[in-house]
Amino acid sequence: MTALKDKVVLITGAGKGTGRALAFAFAERGAVVAANDISPVNLEPLVSEILSRGGRAKAYIEDVAKQVGAQTLVNDVTEEFGGVDILVNHAAVEPRAPLLEMDEWDWHRALDVNLTGAFLMMQSAGRAMRGKGWGAILNIVTESGLGAAYRASMAGLRALSQSANSELSPLGIRVRAIENSADVVKVVMSVLEAE
Repeated sequence: MTALKDKVVLITGAGKGTGRALAFAFAERGAVVAANDISPVNLEPLVSEILSRGGRAKAYIEDVAKQVGAQTLVNDVTEEFGGVDILVNHAAVEPRAPLLEMDEWDWHRALDVNLTGAFLMMQSAGRAMRGKGWGAILNIVTESGLGAAYRASMAGLRALSQSANSELSPLGIRVRAIENSADVVKVVMSVLEAE
C-alpha cells in the first residue's frame, strides 16, 4: 500500500460515482489527490472530507473536453504539486435518448467529454510524465451504459487506450483501460501496485 504514498493522482470527474470512490481510496493510501470536475457542487465537499480525514487533496474546476481546460488543469496541478504521477480519466456523460431521437448536441457532448476529453488529458499529462520517464494513465470504461453515443465513446476510449499504451510505454508511461465495475477501486489499486 505504500507504493502510492506521496504520488500525485489527478482524477477527472471526481465529484461523484467511481471518481469519488477512487479519490478516497487514493487519499487513504497516502496519495495527493488532485480532484477535477466541471462543477464545484460535489467536488468541494469531497476535498473537504479528504482533508478532514488527514489526507491531501485540492479541487480543480475545469472542462476537460476543451484543450485549454485540460492544459490548464495539468499545468495547475504541476505548479501546485510538482507534477502528475497518475492520471485517472473518469469524466463522462451519458445521454440516454434512443438513436432515432438523439439530439446532435448530445452525441457531440458524449464524444467530446468521454473520448476527446480523455485524449486531451492523456496528451497534456503524458507530456509532463515524459520528462520524468514514469507515469500511469488509467481510463475508466464501460460499455454497459445506455445509448449509442455513450457506447461508441467507450469503445473508442478502449481502442485509444491500447494505442496510447503502445506509443507511450517506451517512455515509461503505462496506459490501461479499466472496466468500471463494482470492484473498480480494487482493480485500479491492484494494477498500480503490481506494476
